[in-house]
Order: sequence, then structure tokens, then C-alpha cells
Amino acid sequence: MKEEKKIQDYDWCYDLLRYYVDFALKLSYRNVRYIDREKIPQNGAIIYAPNHTNALMDALVILAMDRKAKVFVARADIFKNPTLAKIFRFLKIMPIMRMRDGIDEVRKNDETIAKAVDVLRDQVPFCIFPEGTHQAKFSSLPLSKGIFRIAFQAQEQMPDMPLWIVPVGLRYGSFFRFRSTVRVQVGDPINVRDFMEEHSEYPQQVQISLAKDMLTERMKSSMFYIPDDENYEAMYEICAASVMKQARTVKGLSENAHLHELDTHFKANNKTVWAVREMSEREPEKVERLLQLGREAAQIRRSKHISLASVAIKYPFWSRVFKLLILVVLLPYCLPVSILTLPIKAVCGVIFTKMKDMAFRNSVRYLVNLLMWPVLMIIYTIIAFVTLPWQWALAVIVALIPAPIVAHEMWRLIRLGISDVKFLLSGELRRKYREIRKIIFTR
Repeated sequence: MKEEKKIQDYDWCYDLLRYYVDFALKLSYRNVRYIDREKIPQNGAIIYAPNHTNALMDALVILAMDRKAKVFVARADIFKNPTLAKIFRFLKIMPIMRMRDGIDEVRKNDETIAKAVDVLRDQVPFCIFPEGTHQAKFSSLPLSKGIFRIAFQAQEQMPDMPLWIVPVGLRYGSFFRFRSTVRVQVGDPINVRDFMEEHSEYPQQVQISLAKDMLTERMKSSMFYIPDDENYEAMYEICAASVMKQARTVKGLSENAHLHELDTHFKANNKTVWAVREMSEREPEKVERLLQLGREAAQIRRSKHISLASVAIKYPFWSRVFKLLILVVLLPYCLPVSILTLPIKAVCGVIFTKMKDMAFRNSVRYLVNLLMWPVLMIIYTIIAFVTLPWQWALAVIVALIPAPIVAHEMWRLIRLGISDVKFLLSGELRRKYREIRKIIFTR
């Protein structure tokens, strides 16, 4: 009798598909940056523990970190359809029950834990989002116990093999905008065997609690982290208002002179959060005024539909004017390809009307482009070769290959150009930001 294939076993079809999936992911962002990948242990088994902010895109970003196949877990309810369950298994995704599914359902996780341990024994990287669900915020949720149950059980069953929990911080330029940026920082790994030996005097429940605290802190140190409280929105606005000036102070340090732009912004935003936190201990009244300005600025900006990108970049207006001039020159190309990609835009629009959670928007855009553009290219290729001489048809097809990206960038520049004009005309909003910066930088 033929032995059943394990989820972690090599699959040539999956391996081949990975090239297209990873390539499509890179096209979905203007910049994908991985930091400290050298921290990933090369000996033993690995459990990746990323923060969860952007639905499917989080998993794809972790998957593309290297060429190794990785096994993921996802909420069990999406496996109820047998066809989808087969697709998920092919994609190396296993179901896991959550507390919200009920205690009786959670008990069924024993099978998933056993399979996860088997994956780790074969030294195939395993990824679980320890927050248990996603939220589109630069913050974090309490960690679930599942990742630690898997890690401790796996380590007990393979005492001679080191097992590592590797925290990963994902920081998106925008949770909802396609073709944004993503920064991925690998944190300091936790050696599970060493941890269990160091805390062997405690019962396992206490060990899990201590491990949760350790992983939480290491994840936060790899993220742009704002406490998720009543001041979150105001704090986010303060960071955006201060980021360019704060970035100059970060760049002014000799060790940061050659930092990548995404790293500079990451450090600048975290520096602003810490500055406000320190100020709250010394000058609470000043911080209350700062937070009030942040709330007022956010309200004005949203009411006028001004993008944060108009606030958080240097010389936004002239930068976009230059890009829009280029767009005008290329309009004879940009306009036709934008029309030819309208089916993709229409399908995304229809799906969006049925979605309540905006965090899935980028996942939908990614999947629709992944599936629809090859089909449209086949259709347009047939039409071109039927209606044009082959030389012209070939030129048209080559020119159409980057069409979805070109079309998206055209609409993005137009949208941001309108936003920049609104920002320049909003004297009240700019005054709020000036006062925010004054408080932040005069201490």
C-alpha cells in the first residue's frame, strides 16, 4: 500500500509555482526589504512567529523570505469546502482551531499539533501567526498558546535537535493600498531547548506564560509598535507628521548614514513613539495637547480625503509634479494599458463591495492579478495576432506585459497629486502639523 504523502514532502508542481507566486509578490510592492535574515538559525528546526496585519500577504511575504518550502496554519473554518481543503493542502497550509470556535473544536488541534511536530522533525520551516487573528494596525494582539504547545511538544519528541522560535516583524507602508512597501525584520530567535532547561523548575503552564512574554517583547522590538489604546490614531498621526524631520535626526548619526529609506523611517517612527512615551512621564500636560492635535489633524485630513503620503514625504508636491509630467509624456502608452486592465479593476471592485474587512483588499488584488492577467494576456495575444501583422502583434504583446503595474502607478500618481494639492490648500491642517513638530522637537 502506497504511503500517504505528507504535507511537507517535496512537490515539483508546488516548487515550480513558487517562482511565479514570489515574482507576483515582488510586483505587488514597490519595495520588499528583508532585514537580519542572517539571524535565522541554520541548524535544527524553525517556527516562524510573525505579527499578523495584512491577511494572506503576511504569509506570502514570509514564504518569499527564501526558496525553502514552508508549512503554514490557517483558521479551520476555511477548510470546510473539500475542494478548498485540497487546494490548501497543496499550498502546504494546515487547519487550526481557535478559541472562538469553542473549546470542543479546540480539542481537535491535537492532530494539527502532531502534524506540526512531524513537519519540524523533517526540518521544514513551520509558520504560525501567534496573535491568532489579524488586525490592520501597527500594534499587536495578545499571543495565543498554540505556538508554544507545538514548540514544547516538538522539542520533547526530538531532544537531540535544536528548535528555534524566530520572531518576525512585518511593517507595511499601507495595509490597504496595492503597490505599497513592506519591511520584514527578523528578531532574536528563542532556543526552545535552552528555554525549557532554564525554566525546568516551573510547570508547563508557567513556562508557556514566560515564553509568551519573551516572544511578545522580541516581536515588538522587530515592529513599528504603537500601543493599541484610545490614543492609537492620534499617535499614528503624530508619527506621520514628524517622520521626515525625525528621519533627518536618525540619518545624522554616523552609524545610520547609509540606512535604506525604509529602515530610516522605521527607526524614526519608533523614536517618535519613545519620545512621546518619555515626555508623558515628565510633561503630561504637553503630551495631552500633542495627542489632541493628533486627533484633530487626523479628523481634518480624513474629512478632506488627504493621503498620509502627502504628509510623510519630503517635498511631496514638486516630487509628484515631476512624476505627473512624466506620466503626461507617457500617456499614449499609459491610457491604453489602463483600459485593457479594467477587467481586473472591475473584478476587484465587485469583490470589495462584498467584503467587510478592508485588510483583505491587498490579498484580493494580488490573487486577482495573479489569476486574471495571464488569462487576459492569452486573450489579447490571440486578438493581436489575428488582427495585426506578426511583427506588430509581438511588439504589442511585449508592451502589454507590465500593463497592470503601469496602470496602477498611473492611477496612484493621479490620486496622490490630487491629495497633495488638497494638502497645500489646507492651511489649518498644515498648522496642526507644524505645532505637532514644534512640541516633539523642542524639549
